[in-house]
Amino acid sequence: MTYDIDRIEALLDEGVRDKVYPGAVWAVGDAHGIRAQGAAGVLDPDEPDVPMRADTVFDVASLTKILAVWSSIGALWEDGALDLDQPLGTFWPEVSGQPLGAVTTRQLLTHTAGLPLRAQLKDLYGTDKDDIRRGVLHEQLHRPPGEAVEYTDRAALILGYLAEHVADHSLEQLARERIWQPLGMDSTRFGPLPDTVAARCAPTELNQETDTHLKGIAHDFSARLLGGVCGIAGAFTTLDDLVVLLRYMLDAVTGPGTTGFGPAWTGSSLTIQTGALQPARGLFWHPAPGTAADDDIWVHYGFTGTGMWISPRQQRWAVLLTNKLYYTRDRAPLANVRNDFRELAFSEEASKGVAES
Repeated sequence: MTYDIDRIEALLDEGVRDKVYPGAVWAVGDAHGIRAQGAAGVLDPDEPDVPMRADTVFDVASLTKILAVWSSIGALWEDGALDLDQPLGTFWPEVSGQPLGAVTTRQLLTHTAGLPLRAQLKDLYGTDKDDIRRGVLHEQLHRPPGEAVEYTDRAALILGYLAEHVADHSLEQLARERIWQPLGMDSTRFGPLPDTVAARCAPTELNQETDTHLKGIAHDFSARLLGGVCGIAGAFTTLDDLVVLLRYMLDAVTGPGTTGFGPAWTGSSLTIQTGALQPARGLFWHPAPGTAADDDIWVHYGFTGTGMWISPRQQRWAVLLTNKLYYTRDRAPLANVRNDFRELAFSEEASKGVAES
């Protein structure tokens, strides 16, 4: 497989110079492993002599939805413990008789459940974990299930609670024992991180209370409110661990999975599940912006500046991890870098490299 490494490095170096992010790490490859990788910039602008490195630990924000929730729900589904199309209220006493009881797991995974669009947990439900759980699970729907595709963090939060109910384990324990440990994702964990690990963590946004950038503590307020562990955000990981997951997914598309979830779950997730509704969605994954349906490039992003792509048809994956949140919450500058990076990672030239390898 061939890649234009010089253009990738130039693109990411330009992002550092333009202060889109302090630094970035990246890799591209296939089911056999990494074909090219690199790093740009620094870990922390306050320590300009410390470069960004391949083993940097990142607060991956919404990639938590894939690492912990999507993968755990897939494992339970593969076990036969969960029917994606069964209304939640028929088997989950906590939501029986509540508006959420009419929603299915598939609708949560495709963002078609009609949930409220934002999860301002503290403002709505206070700071007690039990009150938050009760409030989220008993909330009125925004619209009838199945009517529209509308992204909301609540879907992942509810799915995390659902996984805990079905498995009778915490989301942290379920993800660790069913996914992370069996796959060898040894650097993946929920925060807060111990000091020794936090030292290798890319800092994110400024904490107004302490006037320091968060490092080893989830940027997401909901995750912090819930003790660092929830379906929305809170996971930390490294480039190598994400590569392990993506390689496993490519293997699982064509062969039996060896842990957690297998080909049926991966194949369904990377297939449009929303019919004629737009924007199109798989199961938590979605087609990469700016690509055609037959390109078969799927993506998931994290608000801190993280992202990963996978294409079963092309048998390729790509990872780009940045800490853009150090500078700004504005999505636009990084969106441009992501789109250019994806084009280079899944270019026709790289496709020719696949055929020739």
